[in-house]
Amino acid sequence: MNAAGFPILSLVTFLPLAGALIILTVRGEDEVVARNARWTALWTSLITLALSLVLWVRFDSASADFQFVEQAAWLPEFGVGYHMGVDGISVLFVLLSTLLTPLCILASWESVQSRVREYMVAFLVLESMMVGMFCALDFVLFYIFFEAVLIPMFLIIGVWGGARRVYAAFKFFLYTLAGSVLMLLAILAVWYQAGTTDIPTLMEQAFSPRMQFWLFLAFFASFAVKVPMWPVHTWLPDAHVEAPTAGSVILAGVLLKMGAYGFLRFSLPLLPQASADFAPFMFALSVIAVIYTSLVALAQEDMKKLIAYSSVAHMGIVTLGIFTFTVQGLSGALFTMLSHGVVSGALFLCVGVLYDRVHSREIARYGGVAKIMPAYALVFMLFTMASVALPGLAGFPGELLVIVGAFKVSPWVALGACMGMILGAAYALYLYRRVAFGKITRDDLRSLLDLSPREYAVFAPLILLTLWMGVYPSSFLNFFEASVTALVTRHEAALGAARLAGM
Repeated sequence: MNAAGFPILSLVTFLPLAGALIILTVRGEDEVVARNARWTALWTSLITLALSLVLWVRFDSASADFQFVEQAAWLPEFGVGYHMGVDGISVLFVLLSTLLTPLCILASWESVQSRVREYMVAFLVLESMMVGMFCALDFVLFYIFFEAVLIPMFLIIGVWGGARRVYAAFKFFLYTLAGSVLMLLAILAVWYQAGTTDIPTLMEQAFSPRMQFWLFLAFFASFAVKVPMWPVHTWLPDAHVEAPTAGSVILAGVLLKMGAYGFLRFSLPLLPQASADFAPFMFALSVIAVIYTSLVALAQEDMKKLIAYSSVAHMGIVTLGIFTFTVQGLSGALFTMLSHGVVSGALFLCVGVLYDRVHSREIARYGGVAKIMPAYALVFMLFTMASVALPGLAGFPGELLVIVGAFKVSPWVALGACMGMILGAAYALYLYRRVAFGKITRDDLRSLLDLSPREYAVFAPLILLTLWMGVYPSSFLNFFEASVTALVTRHEAALGAARLAGM
C-alpha cells in the first residue's frame, strides 16, 4: 500500500481489465452489444484517466524516490513480490497511456464496425498492460506486463488491420518476442546472483564488469527491438501501415517508449559501467537511425509509412540523449519521448481522418485538401510543425536539450542529432505540401466533409498538450528533474568507484 493506504496504482492498472470483463458479459443483438461495448470502454478509460490525473496532482516532483508504493507477498520463497511505484521517470508515461486510450476509442467509434466488443476488450487489456509496465518495481512483474502488451496489439493488427495484416502482426510479434527471450535469461541471471528481483534493491547491487557486459547485451536485444533502433526497426513500418488508426496511435505513442524506458530504468542504474562502455556504439546506431530513416521517409508515398520511419528517427534522438549521461540529455530524451507520443499519435489520427473518407493513404491520392477541409488542414499543420521541432511547439524543447547534452560529449554526436531536425523538416513539409496544397485533381475530394464534432473532441486535448509543452516545458521538466539528477549522480558515483577499484 502507499502512504495513504489507498492502492491507486493497482486501481489505475487493473480498472481497464474490470471494464473488459464487463464488456464480455454483455449479451443481446449485435448493434446493442457494439453500442454498449463502445460506451463501457469509453467510460472505463475516462475514469482511469481521472485516477491517473490524481497521481499527477499528488506527485511530489521534488523527490527522486518511488511514490504511491504498493507491496505484497507473491512468491517470497523466490524473492519475487508484487511491488508497484512511480517516480519522475515513469509517472508521466502512465498519464500518456491513460490519455491516448480514450482518444483511440473515440477515434474508432465509427471506423470499426466488425467485432466491436472484442476490439474494445483488446484496447482495455492493452491499457492495463501498458500502465502496469510503467508502474512495476519487480523484474518478474515488469517482464509479465512488458510481454503481455504484445498479445492485444498482435490481435489489433492481425484482426482489424489492412490487407497484409496477418504478415505484419506475426512480424511484429516474432521480432519483439525474440529479443525478450534474452531479457528473460538476464533476469534469471540477476535473480541467481542477487537472490531477488526487486528493482530498488537491485539498484544497490554492484555487478562485476564482466556480468554487466553480458547483461547489457541481453537487455539491449530486447529494448533495441522495442525502440526500435536501426537495424532491427523493419517490423515497425509494416505494423504501422497495416494497423488500424488507433493501433498506430498506441504503437507510436506508447509502445515505442517501452524500449527507451527499459534503458532508463534498468541499463543505466543497474549496469553503469557497461552502459558507459557501450555508449559510443549506441551513439553510432542512433545517428545512423536519425539520418538513414529520415532519408527513407523522404522516399515514401504512403503517409503512414512516412510517419513510421519518422518515428524511428525521433527515437534515435531519444537513445542518443539517454547515453550522453547528462542531465540535459536525459531530460531531453524523456521530454522527446512524451512529445513524440503526443505528436506522432496526432499525426496518425490526421492520416486516419483522410483514410476514413477516401480509404487511401497514398500521398499522390490527395492535393488541395486545405481548400476543402480548412479546419483539418490547420490541425494537420500544427502537428506537422511540432514534428519538425518548431520553437513554441512540443517537439522543440526536448530535441534542443538532447543537442545540448550531446554537445557536452562530442560536437560530432550533437551534429548527428541536429541532422534529425534538418531532415525532419524536409520529409514533414514534403508530406504536408503534397496533401494540403496544390490542385484538386480528383472530383471525389471536392465532397469531403471537414472535421466532425467527435474528431474535434479527439484532437482538442492533443492540440492543448502540443502548445503547452512548447510554451511551458518546465512544467513537465520539473517532474523529471529530481529523478534524472539522482540517476546521473548515481551513474557518475558508480563509474568513479569502478575506476578506483581498477586502480
